[in-house]
Amino acid sequence: MKLTSFGELMLRFKPADCTRIIQATSFEASFGGAESNVAVSLSLLGDQSSFITKLPQNMLGEAALYRLRGYGVDTTKVLRGGQRIGTYYFEKGTSIRGTNVIYDRAHSSFATSTSNDYDWKTTLKDTDYFYVSGITPALSTELQKTVLKAASYCQQHHIKVVYDANYRGKLWSPEESQAFSEKMMPYVSIVFAHDEDFESSFGIKAFDGDMTNGIAQKKQFEAAMTQLTERYPNLETVGSVLRNIYTVEKSQWSAILLQNNHFYDSPVYPVDVYEGVGGGDAFAAGIMHGFLNQYDPQKQINFGIAASVTKLTISGDFNLAYSDEISKLAERGGAAMNR
Repeated sequence: MKLTSFGELMLRFKPADCTRIIQATSFEASFGGAESNVAVSLSLLGDQSSFITKLPQNMLGEAALYRLRGYGVDTTKVLRGGQRIGTYYFEKGTSIRGTNVIYDRAHSSFATSTSNDYDWKTTLKDTDYFYVSGITPALSTELQKTVLKAASYCQQHHIKVVYDANYRGKLWSPEESQAFSEKMMPYVSIVFAHDEDFESSFGIKAFDGDMTNGIAQKKQFEAAMTQLTERYPNLETVGSVLRNIYTVEKSQWSAILLQNNHFYDSPVYPVDVYEGVGGGDAFAAGIMHGFLNQYDPQKQINFGIAASVTKLTISGDFNLAYSDEISKLAERGGAAMNR
């Protein structure tokens, strides 16, 4: 079985350690983006993973493709053209100072792509799951059309659509996100939503905004998940990460899965976070790994949260972890030396 993800791969710039951008004299360069993060994770887990995007026909585009191919991702359907690669600046927080992200992705090759650029009959011919996040339609009205066109094609050809709400207030408003969700959700079989995603993307209250007390709000999340499946009966699975975040470094993570009208809970992991970016993407990839390998729901949610907290210990966007590492963590529920 194969999953194809669709989104923007960006060039990421990060000052050294926890240096602020205003202090920086140099930046570490890497690549990342929600859907590409999922593609890389799945490939490293041993799954068939394909990525669709549009990159400029220059050395930066080549470097981006080289990086994905190095992790085993199928990039044969990636389009080339446009003016530039999208970028973002990642300022790592510490203690009570939160992490900050600055996007510089306007007029990128992907953001300016049109729905006519993508031939879904060709690109999705051999896939079983189509994965996209709410970040992609937030980039342009044309990409909203593109995503809806792809989702419609998937529905007609029995390809399951996976949607991670992934609300980003720097890209669009709750009203814009909710308007798109109303069009998108009838096509979706599997959805991921965390923290403010429920309210911002679906208009459903699940979280009071207190990031130090997210796990205690499990019942509110369950009610929101149930409400979402009642609104969209086509939904088969809803996954959510619950977190207690005390400082940038100190937090607790757990997750719940709603599948076939039954809730499944993960263990709670206390985590010393090295870098928080990509934790939600790693969770989604972990759950999708479960689908691709016919895991039962409890094994899925245990693997998903183990993948997520593993990512929190790794720098960069990509979850550079293997299936056996994550499985061992899921089985024992904590760290141990690998001898």
